[in-house]
Amino acid sequence: MKYYIIAGEASGDLHASNLMKSLKIIDPNAEFRFWGGDLMQAQGGTMVKHYRDLAFMGFAEVVMNLRTIMNNISICKKDITAYKPDALIFIDYPGFNLRIAKWSKEQGYANHFYISPQIWAWKENRIKAIKRDIDHMYVILPFEKEFYENKHDFPVNFVGHPLIDAIDNRKNTDVENFKKENNLDKRPIIALLPGSRKQEISKMLEVMLSITQDFKEYQFVIAGAPSQDPEFYQPYLKKTNINLVMNKTYDILSCAHAALVTSGTATLETALFKVPEVVCYKGSYISYHIAKRIINLDYISLVNLIMDREVVKELIQGEFNTDSLKEELHKILEEKNRARLLKDYDQLEQKLGGTGASLETASLIYNTIK
Repeated sequence: MKYYIIAGEASGDLHASNLMKSLKIIDPNAEFRFWGGDLMQAQGGTMVKHYRDLAFMGFAEVVMNLRTIMNNISICKKDITAYKPDALIFIDYPGFNLRIAKWSKEQGYANHFYISPQIWAWKENRIKAIKRDIDHMYVILPFEKEFYENKHDFPVNFVGHPLIDAIDNRKNTDVENFKKENNLDKRPIIALLPGSRKQEISKMLEVMLSITQDFKEYQFVIAGAPSQDPEFYQPYLKKTNINLVMNKTYDILSCAHAALVTSGTATLETALFKVPEVVCYKGSYISYHIAKRIINLDYISLVNLIMDREVVKELIQGEFNTDSLKEELHKILEEKNRARLLKDYDQLEQKLGGTGASLETASLIYNTIK
């Protein structure tokens, strides 16, 4: 079978790569052409564009890059037409993927959407396009199945969360060797996960690094994103007690004592590694105030959304400042708070189901085509 997969972000690259691995198990003749990243490339096939060329953050940035986005849509349509896949698989990234899905449905392709757009948070009117253009939806959060089927009468498959697979399948990291290989000392690690896009990294690191001198008994390690070059981070390494480790986020988390994490998939990854965290977010003034008016959620982190209560502290926009961050980091370093968090993390993992999300999704896709 020929599979055409579109992932537009780092998290999509991870989940798509595991899906490709599972598809190869079920379909030994699987061929891939895709928009994605290095993890997908490692599974074989042909990359059309890297996600680093697709990621634009916020409303203002999207408007500024509209010509590039429209050109990418045109390139994608022509490439799909030339490839003639047996199935199109969209991995989240709804602004781009739903545009392609509308066109591909009209062309007669089978559309599979793995990892639902977060229409339960905003742009719920996208349900019209999803019901019209998506043949099969595979959701990874337990409340999404009820949202789609009970509220919108659209059948979906709950397959569990692929992050559990991604973490479960990796080799354990030897803490001492990891520190030695990356020129770290013996102090406990506080991981800094500032995001994957240049705009958000710049905003987040400025505040995160402002507290490092107040925690000298710990060493701070920036998780360098695979979408960025090491040189991009160099200006942030001028302060003491700051280290950079590129492309090893899971290794860092497996060794970390605590973490400061930009809102997104990384908040859930950190929780599944059982690392106490403070969730942070700061966008541009325009993007934040537009989002504030149209997003109707009590929380921004996946951890709190899934648990439907505040498990981890969220510092958003103005609250994300040096004093608040320092205070919240002190709290999660206290043993009583750490014990509570770890207990909540266990409950979170139970809600997400067990392993096997990638293989389950691959089986459903293959059997549908067959």
